[in-house]
Amino acid sequence: MSRAEQPSRRIVLAAAVAAATVGAVGPPAAAAPARRTGAPGRLVDNRAWTSYSDWRAGGAHGTRAVPGARPGLVIAAPAGTTDYTDPHTGRTATWEYATWTSPVHRLAVPSTEVIASWNAHTPAGTWLQVELTGTYSDGTDTPWYVMGRWASGDQDIRRTSVDDQTDGRSTIWTDTFSIDDAASGLRLVSYRLRLTLYRTPGSRITPTVWRLGAMGSDIPDRFTVPASAPGLARELNVPRYSQEIHAGQYPEYDNGGEAWCSPTSSQMIIEYWGRRPTAEQLGWVDPAYTDPQVCLAARSTYDYQYAGCGNWPFNAAYAATYKDLQGVVTRLGSLTDLETLIAAGIPAITSQSFLKTELTGAGYGTSGHLMTVIGFTADGDVIANDPASPGDDAVRRIYKRSEWENIWLRTKRYNASGKVVSGTGGVCYLYFPAHPSPRQRKALAAVGIR
Repeated sequence: MSRAEQPSRRIVLAAAVAAATVGAVGPPAAAAPARRTGAPGRLVDNRAWTSYSDWRAGGAHGTRAVPGARPGLVIAAPAGTTDYTDPHTGRTATWEYATWTSPVHRLAVPSTEVIASWNAHTPAGTWLQVELTGTYSDGTDTPWYVMGRWASGDQDIRRTSVDDQTDGRSTIWTDTFSIDDAASGLRLVSYRLRLTLYRTPGSRITPTVWRLGAMGSDIPDRFTVPASAPGLARELNVPRYSQEIHAGQYPEYDNGGEAWCSPTSSQMIIEYWGRRPTAEQLGWVDPAYTDPQVCLAARSTYDYQYAGCGNWPFNAAYAATYKDLQGVVTRLGSLTDLETLIAAGIPAITSQSFLKTELTGAGYGTSGHLMTVIGFTADGDVIANDPASPGDDAVRRIYKRSEWENIWLRTKRYNASGKVVSGTGGVCYLYFPAHPSPRQRKALAAVGIR
């Protein structure tokens, strides 16, 4: 069962199928403005730092940019040491750290919400933290907000979001910066990201970060969204995994498989791109379990504060732990955008919430669920790998275009009790190669990703 939505939140983080009735870092560095991005007429702005010149443009305190086929950021010489007490284990440890602060990014879309994404390698003895600060449309500034403390493993720290962050005008809801009262007209007009890299004192190991960015959006309140016209008939050959066959397995990770739609969807697309975990990575999983890689995905995306596997950036970061993959969280504007991606061979993971009566053939309702979109029929209907299926052989589903597009893109909906609750507004995870083909690069650019 999924948890209820958090108050005041317009997006849904819950990652499980539910019953149909369930509705310590260094100082900031000064930075110069960066170029603006975002296509005219869009409601979403994406900015990412990925190139050698991008990394050199930021404010470095103990970090350095590394050139090459996949440029990145590493610790050069620590800026200092700090103690961190892990709130989920109670252990206190001393860490060396170094920081990098992005240039100011002025949002092409003054935003009510911002979600960060990062792609990194964190060997044992290392971890990282991502923070955001910004300027409101009235000229005042936000505090520095923690957007995530992350490591690919869970031995050094427990990966976590940070609750209770607010200045009375904006709040961090797990992984999302959100303006508290969008109707007031207040918006975030620019932001900076700060990256802090940590390692065991005296060691020479370092995290490597290849991608850091954020998606800002201002999606209007809407209960219905008109369906787009069909434009593509194609289906990608994406592996099919059911979360339901894992029910009861490893309940310490969000009560087991019934709540694993997000990592199950992530694993499907990771394997579509030809990546799989090693036998060593799967060594801790009970050998009697089918699809043990789904158990690994759940453990590797689990947010110990949120107590779930549905943290969106944590899923994207997990995907990018596989060789030469990138992962981002964004919002798309229509199924036409998804058709553009499918045409280029890029499947997508989408987040939606709905009553049982709102999606023909699903057989359930949910306050938040992730599916993998793998194609479109000749009639334009959506072909989805739905992990909320009784077995792997039942995962492939076909859903009506108009129904599916509406439950994905709306920001407001009524639950079974008639209460107004939130919708996801087109949230989507995209995983793609570190070096996309020209066709893939063009399709990603068309939906605002570089």
